Amino acid sequence: MRIVSLLPSTTEIVFDLGLADQLLGVTFECNFPTEARQGREIVVGGMDTKHLTPLEIDELVRARLAAGDELYSLDDEALARCNPDLILSQDLCRVCAVPSGEVDLAVARLNCQATVLQIDPHSLVEVIDSVQTVADAAGVPERGRALVASLHERLSVLRDRTAAHLAGRPGPTVFVLEWIDPPFVGGHWVPELVVAAGGLPVLARPGERSIPTTWDLIREADPDHIVVAPCGYGLPGAVEQTQAVLDLMPTRAAVWAIDADAVVVRPGPRLVDGVHALAAAFFGPEIAGLPALPAEVIQRLR
Repeated sequence: MRIVSLLPSTTEIVFDLGLADQLLGVTFECNFPTEARQGREIVVGGMDTKHLTPLEIDELVRARLAAGDELYSLDDEALARCNPDLILSQDLCRVCAVPSGEVDLAVARLNCQATVLQIDPHSLVEVIDSVQTVADAAGVPERGRALVASLHERLSVLRDRTAAHLAGRPGPTVFVLEWIDPPFVGGHWVPELVVAAGGLPVLARPGERSIPTTWDLIREADPDHIVVAPCGYGLPGAVEQTQAVLDLMPTRAAVWAIDADAVVVRPGPRLVDGVHALAAAFFGPEIAGLPALPAEVIQRLR
């Protein structure tokens, strides 16, 4: 089977299912595993925002969407060279990837016979279920069942460990900041990551889109922990952005920067790693079943 992935998360799923040799096309943002783009067609391009501040990025995205402009470009020629049987797409977020409607138009233009599979999870369970959806479409259902079972097992073991540690006490309150300027509350599956790690999310709406908030509301919520998880950034970017807004945060909170792309915002198997990283931050690595705090993905700033 010839597969094209239009999402970093589905690229990770394809690799985890052992189908890397069938993956012919990816996006410019597919950076995990490190070899994800090597020897493959780059079928999706996008804006270079590395030189922009978070506020400038927000303003640019809003302006382009208001004008009806797309944020990503689909390369018809690269897609045609892949001649895919299966295209993994999404319709969850126009800011995150090429909308499925644009993919359908490209498939029609090219007279391509590929199956276009939309992956649109809104919850942690749906993210894990999407692994099986991809596995079924790719013809390896048994690999999907094994991977799904392992992810659920890891979450179950962690829940038991945190529950035993809390011994009936409420978990710590946690605010997840998904964008710093303007501030946004982490949405969709992000509040569930906090719950799975033993925490109590504040200002969040599980299963719904990320929403704007204010620093006054964040200070009023006065959480025990603040986790800065800026969408589109790894740990160095998260650390830099956390430092930029540290003085705006409630003084009582423990403040963490986390590799959002790796373990928070991309709906793939590594979200379970994110749950363990959060549990290690809230309760200590031994409660999370880890030898140490995973410093490659999370760092305490205060």
